Amino acid sequence: MNKKSKNKPQDDVVNPELDTQDSVTSSNENEIEDGETALPIAEEEAEAETEAGDPVQLEKEKYLRLYSEFENFRRRTNKERLDWMQTASKDLMVELLPVVDDMERAMKSMQHAGDVKSVEGMELVFKKLYGTLVKKGLKPMESQGESFDPEIHEAVTQFEAPTEDMKGKVIDELEKGYFLNDKVIRFAKVVVGK
Repeated sequence: MNKKSKNKPQDDVVNPELDTQDSVTSSNENEIEDGETALPIAEEEAEAETEAGDPVQLEKEKYLRLYSEFENFRRRTNKERLDWMQTASKDLMVELLPVVDDMERAMKSMQHAGDVKSVEGMELVFKKLYGTLVKKGLKPMESQGESFDPEIHEAVTQFEAPTEDMKGKVIDELEKGYFLNDKVIRFAKVVVGK
């Protein structure tokens, strides 16, 4: 025999062992179909139902998805509403900050004045206005001597630091910065040491 005939499979030869195995498996398949062994059929039916989709199960999944989307929407809108309520007075606060600055300057200049009653009256008005703003969420920044933070400070200029430990820190505060409910509404204008 040549090499080509050795490598070719022989299709004409029939294996009697294979024929008997095929007949046994076909009889086993018939038994499964008759219901004697229901386990493989149940698995096949479960796979077919998931592929085709059980209408009740699909509706349950749609309902759960819709419910979870609605809950997420409700939470998000509640959070947005709460944020809006906390910052609703932002415009008013920003408009009043120059008035607060002017009143602070007036208080400092009136400390040397001789008319004590007008100074006390001005202090009472300032404390009342400032107390009302603080109740509404206004909070001043403390910048003097702190490290420069570009998130809350606006550097106007840099000067040589008087000491080595003041490098990169705020030397002077030209205009006070303010928070409204922990959000910056005005950056502090500062002088930074270099």
